[in-house]
Amino acid sequence: MERYYNGNRIELLKNGDGYFPVLLQEMAAARYSIHLETYIFELDDSGLPVAEALISAARRGVQVQLLLDGFGARDFPADWQARMLDAGIKLLFFRPELSRWALQRRRLRRLHRKIAVIDARVAFVGGINIIDDRNTPHQVPPRYDYAVRVQGPLLVSIHDAVRHMWWQVCWAQFKQPWLIVPSYPAETMIAGDMEAALVVRDNLRHRRAIEQSYLQAVQRARREIVIANAYFLPGIAFRRALFAAARRGVRVVVLLQGRVEYLLLHYATRTLYRSFLDNGIEIWEYRRSFMHAKVAVVDGVWATVGSSNIDPFSLLMAREANVVVRDSRFAAELRHDLMQSLAESSAQIELAVIRQVPWWRRILPWVSYALVRSAMGIAGYGRQEYTASDE
Repeated sequence: MERYYNGNRIELLKNGDGYFPVLLQEMAAARYSIHLETYIFELDDSGLPVAEALISAARRGVQVQLLLDGFGARDFPADWQARMLDAGIKLLFFRPELSRWALQRRRLRRLHRKIAVIDARVAFVGGINIIDDRNTPHQVPPRYDYAVRVQGPLLVSIHDAVRHMWWQVCWAQFKQPWLIVPSYPAETMIAGDMEAALVVRDNLRHRRAIEQSYLQAVQRARREIVIANAYFLPGIAFRRALFAAARRGVRVVVLLQGRVEYLLLHYATRTLYRSFLDNGIEIWEYRRSFMHAKVAVVDGVWATVGSSNIDPFSLLMAREANVVVRDSRFAAELRHDLMQSLAESSAQIELAVIRQVPWWRRILPWVSYALVRSAMGIAGYGRQEYTASDE
């Protein structure tokens, strides 16, 4: 069960254009420490200024800890790694790749969190990697994503989470000397009037924490559920909770990726369209650009922004982090932006169209779905939870 803290100020940041200037401003003001976790770190128009800001901070005496995923950031340049280490940055890779081609269970268990904590006084949590929104195939418009800037008592949870993750990786990679750094208590002063919690998913005590947080909100919904998620392949319990909500009169809207970025999950998701539409759930596809968002709003009072997709890889294997906010103003702001995206950049999927899809066009989605289930089997998870059949 997540722990909620009162007295926070949570600021919604949309896309890299809203996120990176604020992040860089806070890094430039850092006096004691910067801790950054990210799945992808590209040295492009957005990533290069972040790398330079980290080096600059380290050179002026700030303790900088950078934790990258060993798969998502596997191509991070060796010369930049050396520059960072020379500047005094402590750089680690979570589960570094030993072989590009080895199909191993551990390969699917990634660090997918995107968290930055500066001086233990401000934090950023969300779905935005260190990569430029325009670093996409075919030069489409900027990638669509969200993050939040956090101030207030919730920093205790966020600060503890990043320190614990760093501690685990240091011990796993025999970097115990890197644990000996000055410790600064998280800022706990009242910064606003929002109630919020940090929900993390790991492979120990919080294996289903993010999924349970979603399920509780869905089961309590009375008016409306709006979910925007880039990779959406929920298990049976999640699907049945959404179907039950729709049957009791709740409007359920799901905004999904309309462009093909990762073929396997993109087409596997389409095996669920018929059952969702049959149960009265609205499906929309965001088509203006690539969508990377992982957010939701329930009844205009509960909202979440984070790194977790609603698919088996995020909900069962990856290290993830979401901020949950119980505040009508924040929820209204996020909902307004989502509704605008539906109206201006998305297309609604109609049941009549799905029913008319010929059998030969259904092959790729079902093959993709079978491959996802096989990957789950390789990872050591039962396949029953992610079967496509419903009630």
